[in-house]
Amino acid sequence: MRDWAVLSDVTLDLPVRPVLPALIAALDAAGAGVLVAPPGTGKTTLAPLAVADRVTGRVVIAQPRRVAARAAARRMAELLGERVGERVGYAVRGERRVGPTTRVEVVTTGLLVRRLHHDPELPGTGAVLLDEVHERQLDADLALAFTVEARATLRPDLWLLAMSATPDTDRFAALLGGSTPAPVVRADSALHPVRRIWAPPARPIAPPGAGPVDRALLDHVAATVRRALREHDGDVLVFLPGAGEIAAVTGRLADLRDTVALLPLHGRQRGTEQDAALRPADRRRVVLATALAETSLTVPGVRVVVDAGLSRVPRIDLARGLGALVTVPVSRAAATQRAGRAGREAPGYVYRCWSAATHERLPARAEPEVATADLTGFALELAAWGRPDGVGLALPDVPPAPAMTVARDTLQTLGAVDTDGRITPRGRAIAAAGAHPRLARALLDGAGRVGADRAAEVVALLAEESAAGPGDDLVAGWRRLRTGVDAGATARWRTEVRRLRAALPAGSPPAGRPGGSRAEGSRADRGGGPETGGRVGSGGLSDDLAAGLLVGLAYPERLARVRRPGGSAYLMTGGTAAELAAGSGLAGSDWLAVAVADRKPGAPSARIRRASPVDEATAREAAGPLLRTSREVGWSDGDVVAREVTRLGAIELFQRRLDRPDRAEVAAALLTGLRQEGLGLLTWTPAARALRERLAFLRHHLGSPWPDVGDEALFEAAPTWLGPELAAGRRRADLARVDVTSALRRLLPWAQAARLDELAPERIEVPSGSRVRLDYTDPAAPVLAVKLQETFGWSAAPRVGGGRAPVLLHLLSPAGRPVAVTADLESFWRTGYPQVRAELRGRYPRHPWPEDPGTATPTRHAAPRRR
Repeated sequence: MRDWAVLSDVTLDLPVRPVLPALIAALDAAGAGVLVAPPGTGKTTLAPLAVADRVTGRVVIAQPRRVAARAAARRMAELLGERVGERVGYAVRGERRVGPTTRVEVVTTGLLVRRLHHDPELPGTGAVLLDEVHERQLDADLALAFTVEARATLRPDLWLLAMSATPDTDRFAALLGGSTPAPVVRADSALHPVRRIWAPPARPIAPPGAGPVDRALLDHVAATVRRALREHDGDVLVFLPGAGEIAAVTGRLADLRDTVALLPLHGRQRGTEQDAALRPADRRRVVLATALAETSLTVPGVRVVVDAGLSRVPRIDLARGLGALVTVPVSRAAATQRAGRAGREAPGYVYRCWSAATHERLPARAEPEVATADLTGFALELAAWGRPDGVGLALPDVPPAPAMTVARDTLQTLGAVDTDGRITPRGRAIAAAGAHPRLARALLDGAGRVGADRAAEVVALLAEESAAGPGDDLVAGWRRLRTGVDAGATARWRTEVRRLRAALPAGSPPAGRPGGSRAEGSRADRGGGPETGGRVGSGGLSDDLAAGLLVGLAYPERLARVRRPGGSAYLMTGGTAAELAAGSGLAGSDWLAVAVADRKPGAPSARIRRASPVDEATAREAAGPLLRTSREVGWSDGDVVAREVTRLGAIELFQRRLDRPDRAEVAAALLTGLRQEGLGLLTWTPAARALRERLAFLRHHLGSPWPDVGDEALFEAAPTWLGPELAAGRRRADLARVDVTSALRRLLPWAQAARLDELAPERIEVPSGSRVRLDYTDPAAPVLAVKLQETFGWSAAPRVGGGRAPVLLHLLSPAGRPVAVTADLESFWRTGYPQVRAELRGRYPRHPWPEDPGTATPTRHAAPRRR
């Protein structure tokens, strides 16, 4: 082993070095362990070298990020005085630098997952080191779970070490150790003192979200950088949420370029550009970085950190299938790690662009990606491993059930898993492509239609959509990459194109199949050169339509049709409303294949961020399983509508009238109309209203089996009392012609129908001989309005409902105006009548006003006038 010695060739003394013997002893004893070491202690560089001194086989160290993997390999190679690819190498997506003497290989966690799928025994590997496990990325969780199971079942001799920059390690120790927690080795902090400087903006800033960061905050960050440069020496490291904000702040500092090197550092850069930010320069530097500089990477010379306090994380809208990168406040744990970058080499300073009070309200730590991200790829990895639900695996957290359900449904739609969640042969082909399952599906299914080259180019663009540059026109971005306007973006894109092209089955045609005639889109002829978005391949599809087809294959639920000709509002096949930004060059396209869209919480529609115009034929081809033709009979716009409709998802393509709709469906539609618009659709004659009121009175006083005739009860019983009319009806007008009186009588059992007039008489005969109609508007107390003179001789008010309900008498003057309301006629004759008589006898002298109404003759006539 001494010929392969690694660490012994390194003289650098870092804080982690003293604990390395204890670490090796723990791994010797248990085969697994956890190393806790803050940023700057040297765990990423010295621990792999120490392990390589003791194991047979290669040491694989997995990093969550490509830039960190390359940087760690370069740092270890420098410590050994070698070039990368000798004893230390690396492998990231699309790039590998190793050789026959390589003992330590740094890989991304995603690449480690791929290797475990290919051969879970990891032949030739003596140890696996999982770095930055606390970051909780999806691939990192999978790499941990798969390696733990592979070690337990196939490779008990494999050393497994999890490394973390945070002290919260009990969970990982339990996962690695099984029944007995794995040993935990801790290294002291290497940090020098870092002074905190609270530097909040002068005015409130709009909260972050799915949209752009408030410009006022970017102005404030740039001003804070200038302040830091004035107040302190050393290089400045600025933390911003994304590449767009880095470019914006860099532009605000452009006037400093003569004296300061402005160096961006983010995952979209080429390796050479990232290297420039990680090497000392001949002048003072301002390094503007995303969260990837929180851990793993050492940015030398930094004495000051300016932290914008934001981070960008993935979020998924499960209901609409829209994923987005959302800007959120940084966690306290991440803020501590960011501040620590200023104290790795000497005492430093951190300017936090928020207040101390705001800091106390920040979350303690960031949510793990499994809790917030799209889990489609995660679920496919589990299925490929043979554990579709993840049960029994050493996953740090159980994936959320709703997100996993959506992910499995998506995979089943793609044909990647069966109904039990087990991976299919097609699923293995999708997984082998090394892209998101949706994009892999588009690559595999689209290559034969548009050609392998164009399929790989578009899918590479969708995988790295930011490479397309500004604007929402996907094909315009594709054109820019082809012409190489942005050399860095083009280089990254072409590397991914080559990888995806190689992932296609042998024999895939470089161009589309000949003879595939297709109507060109209205924008298909834009541009004329072979490198323009209007280029037409041998498959007959312009680049617009080829890109749209591939986007549609990946995201069939995002194919969208304009709501109004020439407008910017669209409806997606998934049912989500979407809009283009003001001034978009895509406005007016009849159809769009939407690659990227997001929707703010509470917003009425999604915002289209990247799309390609297509035609209806291409949309139908891409989303074939969503194409449905159905016969529909229902209530719409106030009447029965019977039609045959062809839809692409939620988008109605075509309809025609049905001349002979199913009678039962028409009846159901009429019933729906009654529910939606109310019983007023029926013609309620006075007789119908009176019958309903009488029935309500009997229900109130006698209960069942007298029917309930309230609105809800009538809706529920409509098939009974309106059955024949509904069966015979065809449209709204037929409801207006229903004989409601006869229909209501169907609710009455025979025995009750025979007693209706007895218990709730329509009219009552009064002493004068008149038959006066009862008013049952109030079911508790029916009203009889009758002239007072016609009631002479009544000693008590009549009762109805089998004697249960007294009639409320409205006693009227000769002019028909109420003079008294009573249900106690005996009391009225005794106490109320004398006062009424005194007041009215002079006003109505031709009408009788006897002193004793109980013995007087009732009459409905007045005395004749005297001549």
